[in-house]
Amino acid sequence: MPIIKPVKGIHPIIPEDCYVADNATIVGEVTMGNECSIWFNAVIRGDVHFIKMGNKVNVQDGAIIHATYQKSPTTIGNNVSIAHNAIVHGCTIKDNVLIGMGSIIMDDCIIESNSIVAAGAVVTKGTIVKSGSIYAGMPAKKIKDISEELISGEINRIANNYVKYSGWFKEE
Repeated sequence: MPIIKPVKGIHPIIPEDCYVADNATIVGEVTMGNECSIWFNAVIRGDVHFIKMGNKVNVQDGAIIHATYQKSPTTIGNNVSIAHNAIVHGCTIKDNVLIGMGSIIMDDCIIESNSIVAAGAVVTKGTIVKSGSIYAGMPAKKIKDISEELISGEINRIANNYVKYSGWFKEE
């Protein structure tokens, strides 16, 4: 069973159509939209500030979502994929975004819509990833504009696939 528990009397809000893996952890002030999936060993810790997720967000294996006490909540839009072992901390991620494997998004960053943060990138405190951009590196910098093909072929494909994958586990 996943660990889903209140902190200071505030319970996570998880719609029935979401999937939460057996060993995922969701605690405190976490609000999820519809068709979200939280995968194995993922941790979403809304203990020090709120975490709000839109619809069709997938938080893949080993990813961590947290915030900064009394300063920086975490807000995630719709159609967002947070890949394996990524860390998302005290930031804003808008709609239609792919956060790559092992990347780190620090406090007060804004990842605008239709953007990709490449695998392994470190987006330092306060960085704004402009809409339609791909950022990579340490520290992350813009490497190119995103194509319409990447938006539909990667961002939308991955988000849609994770809705499908979660259905496989719900059948069990």
